[in-house]
Amino acid sequence: MKLFAVILTHGAAWRRGLPLEGQVDWTAHAAFMDALVEDGFVLLGGPLQTTEDVLLIIRSESPAEIAGRLGGDPWHQQDLLRISRIAPWALRLGSLA
Repeated sequence: MKLFAVILTHGAAWRRGLPLEGQVDWTAHAAFMDALVEDGFVLLGGPLQTTEDVLLIIRSESPAEIAGRLGGDPWHQQDLLRISRIAPWALRLGSLA
């Protein structure tokens, strides 16, 4: 399995001015993402402060697998979040142990 840095950005349905927890289907999105963490697919993740972006560190075989799995997220299906970029990531400092 390879490591990838994935940047998500707000989609058209994102309601500016509302916190994460105030967005449509927050509970379903949170449960979906928690399951990806439990599976070991998402290793780290969170919003990039002062931007409309989210950074995920994902362990996967391919960008296609990432797009497919994230496509099941209610927020992706409703265009609250979109994949902006998927890039292979070489961990050089620290560890994800």
